Amino acid sequence: MLRRRYLSGVVLLCMAAVAQAQSPAAPLTIVVPYPAGGPLDTSARIVAEGASAQLGPIAVENKPGAGGGTGADLVAKSPAAANRVLMGAVATHAVNPWLYKAFPYDPLKDFKPLHLVARTPNVLVMNAEQARALNIATTSDLVQFLKKHPDQLRYGSGGNGSIGHISAEMFKSLTNTRMAHQPFQGSSPALKALQAGDVALVFDNLASSLPLIQAGKLKALGVTSLGRDEALPNVPSINDAVQGFNVVTWFGLFAPAALPDAEARRYATAFSAAMQSPAGKEKFKKMGIVPEDMVLDDFARFVRSEHSKYGFLIKAAKIKIE
Repeated sequence: MLRRRYLSGVVLLCMAAVAQAQSPAAPLTIVVPYPAGGPLDTSARIVAEGASAQLGPIAVENKPGAGGGTGADLVAKSPAAANRVLMGAVATHAVNPWLYKAFPYDPLKDFKPLHLVARTPNVLVMNAEQARALNIATTSDLVQFLKKHPDQLRYGSGGNGSIGHISAEMFKSLTNTRMAHQPFQGSSPALKALQAGDVALVFDNLASSLPLIQAGKLKALGVTSLGRDEALPNVPSINDAVQGFNVVTWFGLFAPAALPDAEARRYATAFSAAMQSPAGKEKFKKMGIVPEDMVLDDFARFVRSEHSKYGFLIKAAKIKIE
């Protein structure tokens, strides 16, 4: 009898060990390193809903702080078993690593790029009334004015090291012109200052400027992508007048470097299916976004290229944040 009880106990222990070994991994979580409600957060929720059919329930967790660095660092240091992926962006992987002296993670070595979600241009805008007064209707007009009147105009941005700041410094470098910089605490105050005439121009997110452009309060001189944007079909690319100018905001999904390649492919396939489905495309369309289909190695090459490009720009402009 005792022997039977002993054997039964051994069997139960073995069964428990097997069950534990075969238990599913933690549910997948998409970490968004910015507050809820923004385009990265909304995009993460679209992807999570669409990919859950293949990957099971997917949570979205907002971990804002340090310009995206808090959430990015959390995922960078996560073991593969934690099942966390990051909705990273140009800031977390191409810009911020060059701005701060002490940076907590390596944007290239600590991550495995999975899927580029979207690329969206910014737009160069002026106060419409001031643009008319200065007879500036195009990017070429602005360049000519700046060459004749160096330092007369001041541009605003969402802060030192923001994409708006970097865009303007790249513009100055390529056109050999001079403008003073007025940083603000975010793009919203910069736009308010532009409308009030406190600054002359801003490189702003297209989505936030579009209503003001449509209302005639702002004059759009050019978009920052290489081609035109369907939201502003009559506004040319800045690159048409300033060769080499190309600055876009982008964001995509990254796993910790420890994630096995097979799992990375599985995730990328599921994310792609979610984004390219009719329902996914419609939801992104309402945001003014066309979802991308760049995955794995191609996305990794893109990230390396962007990291190198912004490193050059930031060093050339001598932009630093302590």
